[in-house]
Amino acid sequence: MKKLLRIIPGCLLFALVASMALDLSTAMAQEEESPVADYLEMVESYGPEYAPAFDFFTVSMLWTVMAAALVFIMHLGFATLEAGLTQSKNTVNILFKNVWIISIGLLTYALVGFNTHYPGDFNGWFSIGGPIGDLNADGGSTWGYGGLGLAMTGFGDFIFQAMFAATAATIVSGAVAERVKLSSFMIYSTILVAFGYTIAGSWHWGGGWLNQMENPFYDFAGSTVVHGFGGAAALAAVLILGPRKGKYTKDGKIKPILGHSMPLAAVGVFLLFFGWFGFNGGSVLSANPGPLGLVFTTTALAAAAGGVASIFISWMVLKKPDLSMALNGLLAGLVSITAGADSVSVWSSVIMGAIGGVIVVFSILFFDKIKIDDPVGAISVHGVCGIWGTLAVGIFGGASFVSQLIGVVGVYVFAFVFSLVLFMVIKAIMGVRVAEEEEFEGLDVGEHGQEAYPDFSISSR
Repeated sequence: MKKLLRIIPGCLLFALVASMALDLSTAMAQEEESPVADYLEMVESYGPEYAPAFDFFTVSMLWTVMAAALVFIMHLGFATLEAGLTQSKNTVNILFKNVWIISIGLLTYALVGFNTHYPGDFNGWFSIGGPIGDLNADGGSTWGYGGLGLAMTGFGDFIFQAMFAATAATIVSGAVAERVKLSSFMIYSTILVAFGYTIAGSWHWGGGWLNQMENPFYDFAGSTVVHGFGGAAALAAVLILGPRKGKYTKDGKIKPILGHSMPLAAVGVFLLFFGWFGFNGGSVLSANPGPLGLVFTTTALAAAAGGVASIFISWMVLKKPDLSMALNGLLAGLVSITAGADSVSVWSSVIMGAIGGVIVVFSILFFDKIKIDDPVGAISVHGVCGIWGTLAVGIFGGASFVSQLIGVVGVYVFAFVFSLVLFMVIKAIMGVRVAEEEEFEGLDVGEHGQEAYPDFSISSR
């Protein structure tokens, strides 16, 4: 018995060693069949000197899809900001529009938008593209798609740009809130994103005429090509649609129509601020550490400066610290830096953001004075500050001021005319505004047959 007891530990030790050896051999066999093995084989086939480059490509692609996800979060920010700054009786309608915009925006961008936005060789003005195909055809795990300057796969490029695309229509959604006919807006937003935004974008990012000038137009992440386009389109739509009932009295006074939830509005702005790091940071188009760190810093500082400037200016003008002005000041700073986030110094970004914060206050008051009703200040934040941010690159970022001015005029005029004609055609065919009774009762009940806050429906109205 004693001999048996002495043998048992040895047997157990042998069994443990054998088991570990078996597990190790199994793991090694699985590793040979894993993506890690594929990666090592790929690096070996290109040569060990290319291993750091492939690592950079992989990290860049990872950052690109993360940035795309951050831009997606911005659509939640737009939805909550727009809902918070409007009346509770229209909340379902506003959220519904934002669901529609991101959904149809992604689909139309895949169907015609991407290849219209980036048509390749074309006349520099206009080229309608077809559906996307296998965007990994040039090498899903290699530099074949875009090289060092575009360190991502074709699908990475597509999904990042697709998240941008719907932003233009979302800007318009806020400006026309509380009185636009749902079906008309759905048609309008679909065409605007699929064709209007992508054609204008091709002039700059697609290698079109703005990019072919002797001193090329510079708009890093879209102060004009994204935000300005949306702001100009919104202005055209609002002019046709007219103000909300009761906003301006017969004796010329302005009757405030207060938003129902400042907490929602504040959450929306902070979500937009958060997502903007992907909006601007992803526009580096790689994980290049130098530009990436600079872009994050200039973006944050410009937003902060815009917020502080709008707080003090609005406090002086309105005699009270206005939260909605402060929130729009943050956004104004962000729009102002978007065109030059990678090309200006940190203190230049502070100046650009602060001036944007001042501009947005006076712009919102100006549009109200001339009876252009924009419930969320979208025209001022995106349109007016988009102009400032783009021209500022010609002052602080080394771009040609004349080229920047030409780019602003070209994109804004096109966006305004495209939106004006499209909205007029839809108005002639099916109308663009809800009935006065429906507007009074709220679009939630009239358009959707449901309320956002059914337990508080009486008090919330």
